[in-house]
Order: sequence, then structure tokens, then C-alpha cells
Amino acid sequence: MVKCGKNFDIFEIEIKLIMNTLIGSYECKVDTKGRLMLPSGLKKQMLPILEEGFVLKRSVFQPCLELYPMSQWNLLMEKMNGLNRFNKKNNDFIRKFSAGVKMIEVDANGRLLIPKDLISFASIEKEIVVSSAINIVEIWDKDKYESVVSESEDFADLAEDVMGFETNE
Repeated sequence: MVKCGKNFDIFEIEIKLIMNTLIGSYECKVDTKGRLMLPSGLKKQMLPILEEGFVLKRSVFQPCLELYPMSQWNLLMEKMNGLNRFNKKNNDFIRKFSAGVKMIEVDANGRLLIPKDLISFASIEKEIVVSSAINIVEIWDKDKYESVVSESEDFADLAEDVMGFETNE
């Protein structure tokens, strides 16, 4: 990556985001100690960022966990640091958002340990789904994932609402 001075810091961050786009959903198992072996297809995509470490947290909207590469977490924290802590809503949001947040490292065998409180939050049993969500990874109990993915809400309508915007480009 070429660094071109302070004026281009935003450009450098955008390049990192593009490079960290993750792809794929994988069915896996968690052992009795809460260890998850990263699927090889996902691990290969994450090789450049494995040494940075990760942050694992509860999802805001779903009963799953979110695994953030440290670089993505730091970008998110920059935004959160801009919130006024003397505003009660902001302070409540920060507290709830950061509840249960854990720093995670991948061990020499390619496993990560999911803490028991987060296993409980996501109702993770033995079978799970590890699913990419652009620049983070979601970790789901397999049954919950299949239930959410197959919900009756019309995906075509959702896609149009979210992505069907017109641009002036």
C-alpha cells in the first residue's frame, strides 16, 4: 500500500475496507469448550488480518455474534468516539453496544474461543453457521440462522427498499 501523506489518510482507509471484504457462509461445529475452527475458505480470506486480532460482540439486531477484524473495529470506534457522552441517549447506546464485547485471537490451530456469555446470548449449541457480512463475520446457531434466512419477508421488496436507490452519477 502506498502512503501519500496526511491528505490521503481517508484513501488509505478505503483501500483497507475494500481489501477486507469477506465472502461465504460455512456450517461448522463448536466444541464443548466453545472453540470454533475457522473454516479454511474464510481463514484464507482473513490471512492478512489474522495477526491483528478480533473483537467479538453481540449483534444489535439479531440473536447472533459479530466478529470484527481489529481494523474494522477501530474504524467503528472512531465514529463512536465522536458521540457526546453527556447526552443520555448516546451514553445508553454506548453502554448497550459495548456490553459483552471481547477481544479474541485465533490460536495456532486456527481456532477461536467463544466466551460462555456470548454463547448463551446467541443460543449457540453445537452446530453453527459462520457467515460473512461484507467486512465482518456473523456467528449463528444453525437453526436460528436458517430461520432468519427463510423468514417470510419478501427479499425482493427488502432489496428494492435498501438498494433500489437512484444515483446521479
